[in-house]
Amino acid sequence: MSIEKGKDIIRKKLINLTNNPGIYKMLSDKNEILYVGKAKNIPNRLKSYVSESNLPIRTERMLSLTRKLETTTTTNESEALLLEANLIKKYKPRFNILLRDDKSFPYIFIGQKDKWPQLTKLRGKKNRDGHYFGPFASVGSANWTIKILQKIFLLRVCDDTVFKNRDRACILYQIRRCSAPCVGKIEEENYKNLVGDAVDFISGKSKRIQKNLSTEMEKASEDLDYEKAAILRDRIKALTQIQSSQKINQTNLKEADVISVFKESGKTCVQVFFFRSKQNWGNQAYFPKHDPDEKEEKILSSFLGQFYENKTVPKLVLLNMEINEKTLLENTYSKREKKEIIIKKAITKDEKIVSDMARKNAKQALTQKILETESNSKLIDKLSDKFNLNFNVNLIEVYDNSHTQGSDSVGALITFGKEGFVKKRYRKFNIKSEIVKGDDYGMMKEVLNRRFVRALKDENTNMTLPDLILIDGGKGQYSVSREVLNDLGLHELPIIAIAKGKNRNAGDETFFHKDKIIKFKKNDPTLFFLQRLRDEAHRFAISTHRAKRRKNLSKSLLDQISGIGRGRKRALLNHFGSARSVESASFEDLKAVDGIEEKVAKKIHDFFHED
Repeated sequence: MSIEKGKDIIRKKLINLTNNPGIYKMLSDKNEILYVGKAKNIPNRLKSYVSESNLPIRTERMLSLTRKLETTTTTNESEALLLEANLIKKYKPRFNILLRDDKSFPYIFIGQKDKWPQLTKLRGKKNRDGHYFGPFASVGSANWTIKILQKIFLLRVCDDTVFKNRDRACILYQIRRCSAPCVGKIEEENYKNLVGDAVDFISGKSKRIQKNLSTEMEKASEDLDYEKAAILRDRIKALTQIQSSQKINQTNLKEADVISVFKESGKTCVQVFFFRSKQNWGNQAYFPKHDPDEKEEKILSSFLGQFYENKTVPKLVLLNMEINEKTLLENTYSKREKKEIIIKKAITKDEKIVSDMARKNAKQALTQKILETESNSKLIDKLSDKFNLNFNVNLIEVYDNSHTQGSDSVGALITFGKEGFVKKRYRKFNIKSEIVKGDDYGMMKEVLNRRFVRALKDENTNMTLPDLILIDGGKGQYSVSREVLNDLGLHELPIIAIAKGKNRNAGDETFFHKDKIIKFKKNDPTLFFLQRLRDEAHRFAISTHRAKRRKNLSKSLLDQISGIGRGRKRALLNHFGSARSVESASFEDLKAVDGIEEKVAKKIHDFFHED
């Protein structure tokens, strides 16, 4: 391993660099970005790579692969921090600490300008006027909260299309989870009061609401209106239920993220607890990818930079340890969010309680992750032994197809590694060739060709080649798959085909590998493992197929009329209620719809009534 080439490249670059803040990228001979770093002074930071003699082994490996160096100057260090986080998340350089499984969090949204505001879950950009509450740690946590809020405040959850076209109350009204504003079961003013109460409650003002509900319930009881009293009792019960779930917040954190890191056996878990409006809105575990020798402080600092790259930062970020870049992160995020951001280590007794709780959760999550990884490694090793695979298997790809008599044909690919199912490597293939639709062999040929031709052409793709391929099918599927891979020059890539047992009996599967036919005992753990992989591929293929089928079935006849875009289609459906009603509508009725000009109305009418 020679690092001199990398050092020489840095030395040559240093001659022309000015003392500015910014970022630098180290690239390989294939233009793969190996590392992205930021610096207050780029030349000074780069000099450390060539002047220091005892560099970490990981850094030496990086320098030995470096064949190109690119720099970008910024006006200040904060800009460099944001740019670095953006580039790391975009390119995922192998020598950076990487935050994996990063995604946007769900929020609860209540519209502000709507006449009858909707209570709903929202993910993505906040580009609508209204009240946003979150983030919630998971979709399940957000859904549970919405369910409870329905019980307490009886707000509608249906979308506008359904709401505007109802002529009688739905079942949610019958089970006391909606006040049915769609059919006039509640006055507009009373509904707005419910909306206001809901906003106040989620904002942490629950005592007033609980007191008002109790007063109303007592009055209803005194008036012998027992039905109303029962409804109010159920609302109070739901309110108490959601309050009891928030007792974890002992520090009265109004707006804070509590983040703790725990490292063991060269692996790390970062646990994040979300506190908003003095309520705990769930927690999430993250497992950053890094060098086993990386320090916790560096991991946590890098995590904060990447985690908040596309998220709103709360006023307080409470950590279980000090980090060197605290001031830089505070200044950067305060400027971006246009409010004071405080990042600090938990110091007080109450702060330490929640911080220690987060660390305990991080430890438990990491322990579970390590156990799962070890278990998966053992299963993969047993699989390798059973099929005499004389090499390490790290990634397994599993393929399956799904269709209904040749229609809506799809191929599916799932991936399994030593840390479990790798969801980011899941792929679906809409079968393009009309000839092979419904032909399982032809579909498998197309899927494998598309998957591996692309991988072989594009060396920079994230979809690296697997170590083993599993095919849901028998000897015929094995032969077809083997033929495709051989034609592509992938002779050494092993394939195992899984044929269902007699009468599709689970436990009686037959496996084909090379020229061998292999059977397992019914209680063999390796058999259960292979069944699990096959079933996951089958589930993904079926769900993909059903989604495609539903999409195609939901396509209205209106989609077949040229000039009818989303806006006009929505106007017609909102006016008539269904595409069938549009079909039977007269020319005059069509012309009366807002947004439908006479010319367009004639086109629609002629489409449905041509001789």
